[in-house]
Amino acid sequence: MKTFMDKDFLLQSATAQELYHNHAADLPIIDYHCHLNPKEVAEDHRFANITELWLGGDHYKWRAMRSNGVEEKYITGDASDWEKFQKWAETMPYCMRNPLYHWTHLELRTAFGINKLLNASTAREIFDECNEKLQSPEFSARGLMRRYKVEVVCTTDDPADTLEHHIAIKESGFDVKVLPTWRPDKAMAIDNPTAYRAYIEALSTTAGQDIRTYTDLLDVLQKRHDFFASVSCRLSDHGVNEFYAEDFTETEVNGIFQKVMEGKMPTVEEINKFRSALLLEGGRMDAKAGWTQQFHYGPMRNNNSRMFRRLGPDTGYDSIGTFNTSLSLSRFLDRLDSEGNLAQTILYPINPSDNEMIATMLGNFQEGPTPGKIQFGSGWWFNDQLDGMERQMNALSVLGLLSRFVGMLTDSRSFLSYPRHEYFRRCMCNLIGQDVEDGKLPAEEMPFIAQMVEDISYYNAKRYFRF
Repeated sequence: MKTFMDKDFLLQSATAQELYHNHAADLPIIDYHCHLNPKEVAEDHRFANITELWLGGDHYKWRAMRSNGVEEKYITGDASDWEKFQKWAETMPYCMRNPLYHWTHLELRTAFGINKLLNASTAREIFDECNEKLQSPEFSARGLMRRYKVEVVCTTDDPADTLEHHIAIKESGFDVKVLPTWRPDKAMAIDNPTAYRAYIEALSTTAGQDIRTYTDLLDVLQKRHDFFASVSCRLSDHGVNEFYAEDFTETEVNGIFQKVMEGKMPTVEEINKFRSALLLEGGRMDAKAGWTQQFHYGPMRNNNSRMFRRLGPDTGYDSIGTFNTSLSLSRFLDRLDSEGNLAQTILYPINPSDNEMIATMLGNFQEGPTPGKIQFGSGWWFNDQLDGMERQMNALSVLGLLSRFVGMLTDSRSFLSYPRHEYFRRCMCNLIGQDVEDGKLPAEEMPFIAQMVEDISYYNAKRYFRF
């Protein structure tokens, strides 16, 4: 019987252990997609306690606690920080076989040096020990990034954001690059005219330019895109339910914009035409700037309308959606490719049933001189766990080139989520190591295989994004 989470955790063969310990474990982290608050990095935020650091905004944990019968007051309500932590500790044993069980204990061990299992009986001791250590400067926002050997972080930022905190971080001389990512989802969200008009006003204010027409909107977005580039932005990111590739005319799109700005509800057809136009323009901007465009697609968000009214978005009420995206995705990529405007692209399906579709779609648009120009993104959201990561890598291996994969990211709001990179590296080394053990990969090619592990862990991303 193996010991839980020892040094060879998840590494089920001698080859896997060799690959991880000697070629993956000590490499720096490039976290090219996350939701960290740049203000907290700029101010080198000090966390009041482990509850703020661990449970604040973490809807993964919130979902588990709700499933365990915990009342909302102990999750997002007015219970004390200790009471919320206690309820999380009581939930922990019931999370066995959920990735939260592994992540939680990896974070306790790698950040705080705590090897105890979290449960009701250890809760107070672990709460106090973590809080005592959090008083040290090395456990500040920047201290935690240094602890995990983070080299680059790319946050998620709206075109209306001023990026003042990114500028302050750079000017401070902080040794970790904290770069913005262009996330224009709100510019496409015309399905709520009232909220959309308020957003356009905010975007106008930031840009210092009135937006009265669709042409004005494109002009402002281009200027903001240029500004993001001046603050070292290298990536865009789009959170969409589906891909949009409807036929449209400029006259139609201008009319739809005017209709929404007058407070009128657009039809489904009009929404799809508008989003198709704006998504295409965004792709052109990214290609012109030499950026990489990312698409996280497929979730069904805010399913519980009662709790959405109470708590708002991103509170744990989203799920995997089922959409037929293959035709619209192909049309979207082909439009950009046909006009010479297809930028480096990363595709993240939330539904693992799309894995093989995505892995084959990549090959339709690959071209030199960039290896892996079109990427199958790492297991995302509900898939960033062992089974999901293995399924993603297996599909990519069979139908593409795993060796050119740009690897893992946290997609997290927490400064304690960096062990997800370790988790991924262990999983990847185990997968490849087992193939060597089984004779599916040649042992005499171990130097190349070792380099492949290092590339997927770190070097592919460094080259691909030119960090």
